[in-house]
Amino acid sequence: MSLKTKVIKGIAGCMLLGYGPFAFTQSEPMKLWPNGAPGAKSNVEHKESYTYDSLGDIRGISKVSEPTLTPFLVEEGKANGAAVVICPGGGYSHLAIKKEGYKVAKWLNSLGISAFVLKYRLPSDIIMEDKTIGPLQDAQEAVRIVRRNADKWHIDTTKIGIMGFSAGGHLASTLSTQYNKKVYSTDGTSARPDFSILVYPVISMMEGITHEGSKKNLLGDAASMALKHAFSNEEQVDRTTPPAFLVHAVDDTAVPDENSALYFTALEKNDIKGEIYFYKDGGHGFGLGTQGTHTQWPVDCEKWLVKEGFIPETEVFLFSYFKGNGEDGLHLAYSTDGYVWEAIQNDTPLLTPQVGKDKLMRDPCIIRGGDGRYHMVWTVSWTDKGIGYASSSDLIHWSEQKFIPVMAHEKGTRNTWAPEITYNPDTNSYMMYWASTIEGKFPETKSKKEDGYNHRMYYTTTENFDDFKETRLLYDPGFNVIDATIQKIGDRFIMFLKDETIEPPQKNIKIAMANALEGPYKQTHGAISGDYWAEGPTVIKVDDTWVVYFDKYIDHKYGAVASNDLKEWKDISDKIVFPEGTRHGTVIKVPRSVLYKLQKVDNDKGK
Repeated sequence: MSLKTKVIKGIAGCMLLGYGPFAFTQSEPMKLWPNGAPGAKSNVEHKESYTYDSLGDIRGISKVSEPTLTPFLVEEGKANGAAVVICPGGGYSHLAIKKEGYKVAKWLNSLGISAFVLKYRLPSDIIMEDKTIGPLQDAQEAVRIVRRNADKWHIDTTKIGIMGFSAGGHLASTLSTQYNKKVYSTDGTSARPDFSILVYPVISMMEGITHEGSKKNLLGDAASMALKHAFSNEEQVDRTTPPAFLVHAVDDTAVPDENSALYFTALEKNDIKGEIYFYKDGGHGFGLGTQGTHTQWPVDCEKWLVKEGFIPETEVFLFSYFKGNGEDGLHLAYSTDGYVWEAIQNDTPLLTPQVGKDKLMRDPCIIRGGDGRYHMVWTVSWTDKGIGYASSSDLIHWSEQKFIPVMAHEKGTRNTWAPEITYNPDTNSYMMYWASTIEGKFPETKSKKEDGYNHRMYYTTTENFDDFKETRLLYDPGFNVIDATIQKIGDRFIMFLKDETIEPPQKNIKIAMANALEGPYKQTHGAISGDYWAEGPTVIKVDDTWVVYFDKYIDHKYGAVASNDLKEWKDISDKIVFPEGTRHGTVIKVPRSVLYKLQKVDNDKGK
């Protein structure tokens, strides 16, 4: 396949996700050469110097003579086995170690990848016998250290990559093509990276293509043509070179994008897997990116790592909700940690309601079914006898909306509110359940307040959303109940519900349990929400903690409680952030690729 058909130019960027729920540990820097670097020369006047940012953090380092490797390890159980050694750029004269090192390490950690920031020696005749191979010695040893400690650090020895920015990209590509070059005595541990990630890399040492500063610092003022060829890595690619992901901005005036193009073409000639992305803006040195199309590259890089099998696809949390009275339709928000939520598509509706008496889309509940599709139900009206339904493969393109008259057979039905769906893999069917008031039923709990509503939970089952079993009573707890949602936890089914009692006021979240999805359910817990009116509970597991979100509808904000054992609950409302105006939502997990597509639509709308 030709370069032109593989390159993607000027694609729109989407928001870089936060660092996510992966816990990591930044260890102390470890000496790369405890007994002294090979070929090193002592010079006491050659001392490291630092530049600092406005926060007082080290931004850059120059005159590196004592190389180190700083591990950013993902904790056991969260690590996916992949690891990346990061080579910051800086023209072989300094290292942009914060922007192209530490920040990148934390991003990799968010993907479950353990990262290692390499503070490599900067080539200098003052401290090196042969400055052209000093950085390569450090890169080889860094990969070998990671492989030697793979068991201790929970790393798969077949998923160790090298990553480099600018001149660090030259070093990463040098290692990728010259990992077998004998530049010091070793124990035989392989220094071959399994993949490389090259971001606006210097590749070639040839005039008109190279970055002159990098070439001069590495090879000297009077480098021979043979030496230039030896370190022009597009010429060193062979069939053993690892696959590579390359990124460049076409408006890069420091390192021409031809560098990446030459390396990619060499990969293609040798049948090596690779992917290259040219972005229409960004210039040079954009790191993870702050604005413009180049901010898309971490997303594309993650997709590539997933596609090539180096990491599994991760999931994010997705929240479906309504605003106002539900007249404008479906809203979505996402979170990488379950605490801070950000609206998708600028908090505009993704789907507008078309069915029911009032054509509302309140209380939207979305699940992913056994068929891989997303199925959604919602409240269509205050006084209708049915609910709304639609499905989608990507949460962008939806089927025709359908009105399902689940309570049409009950003459005295006043409403069908807050429907939810639970998929039962044992029967390959779906249970839809909701709250309804039927005139004349359960008179012992009827109140004259709140217009006399007196709900119980009802349900039906279906395999295809076309044919439905007879509607039945699901739960009568002996009080006015609404807003139920069910989770299977272990061998039990846990129903989180709202006690809607008004005399005396309850208006809180309680729990009931059953041994089967269709019940019978028995209340096992008092109120788990606090001294406020709460409704619309939805539940997800964040790491080892169960989190129940709910609408504090009197206070016009969202709240949450958390528990590790489903018995003791702690209010964490002060730790969560939702888009302003969020009402009664449902949380699920989705692959990041689904979120990326939603964000791409958002970006396209903003063009």
